[in-house]
Amino acid sequence: MTSRRTFIQILPLAGGLALCARTAFADVPNVDPKDPQAAALGYVVDATKADKAKFTKYAAGQACGGCQLYQGKAGDAAGPCALFAGKQVSAKGWCSAYAKKA
Repeated sequence: MTSRRTFIQILPLAGGLALCARTAFADVPNVDPKDPQAAALGYVVDATKADKAKFTKYAAGQACGGCQLYQGKAGDAAGPCALFAGKQVSAKGWCSAYAKKA
């Protein structure tokens, strides 16, 4: 049985863990468009700057934030992508692996 006293003792620990998790996520580096994998996929930070001649699959309105591989939350400026482990992509970015969310 938990009491109010136990809850108050645990509360600072929970707050500290939440702060650590937020800080750890903030330290995740962004994908560098010059990275060999990113360059091969045509990754750009701004989807409007995608090479339309080289990547004919690109269509206006496509962006990482609307891709099935994007794992960030809606409204986030950047988030994890299944293709780039340990790194974040810009929600406004684009690459040739784009697949519209269902």
